[in-house]
Amino acid sequence: MQHLVRPDGSPPVNGYSHAVVFAGPMVAVSGQVPVDAEGQLVGAEDGEAQVRQVFANLGLALAAAGAGMEHVVKLTVYLTDLADLDAFRRVRDEYLDPARPPACSLVQVAGLVHPAFRVEIDALAALPALS
Repeated sequence: MQHLVRPDGSPPVNGYSHAVVFAGPMVAVSGQVPVDAEGQLVGAEDGEAQVRQVFANLGLALAAAGAGMEHVVKLTVYLTDLADLDAFRRVRDEYLDPARPPACSLVQVAGLVHPAFRVEIDALAALPALS
């Protein structure tokens, strides 16, 4: 994988790459939400706890597909409150290598499938090419 964090002439970034070049089998991870293995909401009023649970769920889904966070090439992040942006960035940098960040889109949304969800994240990962 080649992470093109800030190609010449492109604007500054904060934790993402403008482009990522990759090859190999792909893993698409559906939007993960802040619920635990029993389906219980984590962090009802705590954006950071919700982001942390979402990243934990992403890790589990990736592992089930034979991938890890190091294989993530694209994230799409949905926040209901941009006040949670700093928490997202802190937690993201614990799970993903800040020197090799994936491409990323982040949008504020009016709501998610459950009114208490503050964040949802889906991912695209690329495994090393099969020989």
